[in-house]
Amino acid sequence: MVLGQFDYVFAIGTFFALLDAYNNGANDVANAWATSVSSRSITYRQAMVLGTIFEMVGAITVGARTADTIKNGIIPNDAFGGNAGVQMLAFTCALAAASSWVMWCTRHSAHVSSTYSLVSAVAGVGVATVGASKVQWGWNNGKGLGAIFAGLGMAPTISACFGAAIFLLIKLVVHIRKNPIPWAIYSSPFFFLLAGTVCTLSIVYKGSPNLKLDKKPPAFVAGVTMGTGAAVGLLAALFFVPYLHAKIVKKDHTVKWYYVPLGPLLFKSPAPEGADAAAVPDYAVVQHDEDETATPTVSSDPSATSLEKKLADAESQQPARFMTAKELNAESTRKLHAKLRKNRGPMGWAMRTLHSNPLGDGEIYELHNIKALFRRLPAMVVAGALYGSHYDIHAAQSGLAGTPEGERMARVYAHAKKYPNEVEHTYSFVQVLTACTASFAHGANDIGNAAGPWAVIYSAWKTESVVAAKAPVPIWQLAVLSATISIGLLTYGYNIMSVMGNKITYHSPSRGCSMEMGAAITVLVFSQFSLPVSTSMCITGATVGVGLCNGTLKAVNFQRVGLLALSWIMTIPVAGTLAGVLMGLFLNAPHF
Repeated sequence: MVLGQFDYVFAIGTFFALLDAYNNGANDVANAWATSVSSRSITYRQAMVLGTIFEMVGAITVGARTADTIKNGIIPNDAFGGNAGVQMLAFTCALAAASSWVMWCTRHSAHVSSTYSLVSAVAGVGVATVGASKVQWGWNNGKGLGAIFAGLGMAPTISACFGAAIFLLIKLVVHIRKNPIPWAIYSSPFFFLLAGTVCTLSIVYKGSPNLKLDKKPPAFVAGVTMGTGAAVGLLAALFFVPYLHAKIVKKDHTVKWYYVPLGPLLFKSPAPEGADAAAVPDYAVVQHDEDETATPTVSSDPSATSLEKKLADAESQQPARFMTAKELNAESTRKLHAKLRKNRGPMGWAMRTLHSNPLGDGEIYELHNIKALFRRLPAMVVAGALYGSHYDIHAAQSGLAGTPEGERMARVYAHAKKYPNEVEHTYSFVQVLTACTASFAHGANDIGNAAGPWAVIYSAWKTESVVAAKAPVPIWQLAVLSATISIGLLTYGYNIMSVMGNKITYHSPSRGCSMEMGAAITVLVFSQFSLPVSTSMCITGATVGVGLCNGTLKAVNFQRVGLLALSWIMTIPVAGTLAGVLMGLFLNAPHF
């Protein structure tokens, strides 16, 4: 039987479950990938593609088929008095409060944990439903609110220590050498071994609830973990080291990534004549914008040329004067939009359409505004979907020159030592490995945070009975939620990435892989003690720890760190109060 009278509750709950998953992608997943993008190990577009693939594969293939219905035992399952409708309402209110808060934070570029938001919301619902005395405020064997909120301070601190330890090891082995390039190349198998071991443990303990690998005997887990790590290190020694030697030491510009399978044969390839530098990317955070000096590529659309001419003429008539920080930000946005209008693809068409059809004087219902709106709507959809892939993440992270924030980031970067690009190139491959594994583990495990409440609502609506402590999660729900998480990363993840990573400290591949491995190890430690932890908080703590390895507090932007900590703390009362108020109003509303 289906609770037909509560179809509207199921529909509203479904909407907020999807919104919560969207926010998870735009906030949590975006923050997890911000380290790799900030280090320039991969581009933002590559991060979106890899994040989408590994999130969905992890969720669908080995994601949890059951989810906790009461979020770590925060409220008793008998709180709903056997009333399936009340249970549906409770988790709908929790999802509505948590997703609304995270969406507001994402809109204002404030990183918060989707998991902590939902946990706080469930606690608020519990207070409104059965009273504060029935809510598990204490430790409760690592599952109560006390244990959860203790992670606010413990996780970032421990992660900072692990991240700093790994980066100091890299500095000791490679960076302090007079000629660090050979040391970076020939020690890379060890760091591949370390990354492979940590990544395997992440999959075993964090990302394989459906495979139940964490239930295997310790000897089996140790054998698989060490065997996998050793295999990754051996493959790196046989194939990756010769590739790096040919590309960096011999400075052979003809060597491509698909030459890696040639392995030791690359040692025998002759060195090219006249090569004075290795063909590796520039990993500097602040780079010269070629678009400002190169001749722009003008679109073949004649309307684009006329539009740019009109805008340039209008700007030339404006008197020159000192610009405020707000005006400098607006000017930066204008330059980005001007660059996008020259694009030949769908994004260029959308931006030209939007700029050519502005809303005029009067209200929205004026005839000329209605006509303009109909012309703008298709372009608004295209621009909304593609804007993030064209956003300049690094420019946003380093701040605008001339603004207080730009000057602050310049001071932070000045206290961070820059290492040769040839050395950093070695660790960019290690970082891609750790980032993809972390995304796989997130999709496999953390999908339960969004799937759990939705599975409860769906099961209660479908069976007309209160769901037990574990609710089955159909694979179609995992597929829908993982796709929604990916959409959040694709369309709105840039809003979080723009204030993470380099906004905290200077990033580079060697620093970035240390941060990601430090965060992964912290998650593993907490998992062993059955303590809930936010992956995003761990990566933030590791970022600060690695930043402090520069030897001075000035290498870390503690203003941004303070804002992050404030948003984490405010999540608890805001999400909890919002959910409790909603539940109390709906549960006790007068009716005829």
